[in-house]
Amino acid sequence: MAAGFVLSYWFAFLYPICWIISFVLLSLCFVDIYLLYATRNGVHASRDLPQKLSNSDLNVLRIVFQSEYPFITEIELIDELPEQFQKRDFLYQTRIRSGQRQVYEYAVRPVDRGEYVFGNLNVFASSPLRIAKRRFQFEKDRMVPVYPSIIQMQQYDFLAISNRLSELGLKKIRRIGHTQEFEQIKEYVVGDDFRTINWKATAKKRQLMVNQYQDEKSQPIYSLIDSGRVMKMPFNGLKLLDYAINSTLAFSNVALKRNDKTGMLTFSKRVENFIPALQKITHLNTILETLYNINTDFSDADFGHLYAHAKRKITHRSLLLLYTNFEHISALKRQLPYLLALSKKHLLVVIFFENSELEKLVNVNAEDLQSIYHKTIAEKFILEKRLMQKELNQYGIQTILTKPEQLTINTINKYLEIKARGLL
Repeated sequence: MAAGFVLSYWFAFLYPICWIISFVLLSLCFVDIYLLYATRNGVHASRDLPQKLSNSDLNVLRIVFQSEYPFITEIELIDELPEQFQKRDFLYQTRIRSGQRQVYEYAVRPVDRGEYVFGNLNVFASSPLRIAKRRFQFEKDRMVPVYPSIIQMQQYDFLAISNRLSELGLKKIRRIGHTQEFEQIKEYVVGDDFRTINWKATAKKRQLMVNQYQDEKSQPIYSLIDSGRVMKMPFNGLKLLDYAINSTLAFSNVALKRNDKTGMLTFSKRVENFIPALQKITHLNTILETLYNINTDFSDADFGHLYAHAKRKITHRSLLLLYTNFEHISALKRQLPYLLALSKKHLLVVIFFENSELEKLVNVNAEDLQSIYHKTIAEKFILEKRLMQKELNQYGIQTILTKPEQLTINTINKYLEIKARGLL
């Protein structure tokens, strides 16, 4: 329009035309504003959030909105996501009829535990004229806590109940011997093991009777989580500490469902949290709340404090799952005396991590001297991990050397193997 007024300096006939067009546009603008503001509450919207978000998982959130305008409305949704997501380009555009209700779903993946504050839910409405927009704001500053992976825990829980754990890579372990608890004497049926025949009961009943066994229950199991410097290393956006926390929650749930006692302990310079092993299913909520509040620092973990605390507080032989990490064999040798002391009274499983970034480097073709050097150093670090695992096994200490993303599966596999072989 400004160009028309400029041209009217040379072409006088354009001057009145430009004024007419300006008047029409101004009138349409007022009409558009009236259409948008004549209806007091033209749009209703709400953000459907869960009570807790699950760390490291895709959490589906929903926005529900409805138009009360008497015409088809152009809608733009801008959700102010928590700063932890670092996402500033959220935008959803759609058209909605009068009285129509729509649902928009999107997914977020948090990688840190803590409080996440959602800002305003902004809705911009436009009439068919599309000259002006009216902004509506809903649900300002709503906080949702991010807990350890509840979704992963529920996934393993469902598969454990339905006996479909193998779908996630869990192995079926062959049972060895009769290390289970005696349950009752029953009549022999075809297929029973002849070795379980109870000859005394057979003589009394004058028919074959066999001993029936059940899995040993109520065995204490502790997850020991190193919250020191070595567990701050990130893989795929998630710290090793959070991988250990997610694994502890899922594993504790499976162990409780199999009637074992579960507890946990976290340590760095000192023992920070200790939960005695109990069998109550409500005990899982206590573990969840404790895991939510675990923080780490840059200090080195004191395994001496861990051993002293375990000696005082864990008085019965237990399965100890120690989540930690060793990058150099010298670091392992410094802590080896304490690990040996723990393994004398308890069944100790040391869980540490493969460096998946180094494996990527090893698999790359080396084309120059620098690449060859990097690849050689990476192979050296990978070999050291294998040597650490071998050395621990030589001392009779069970180990799990795993990629971070496979931690939960491998931990539950080891638990099932130990139970099947009656090692505890």
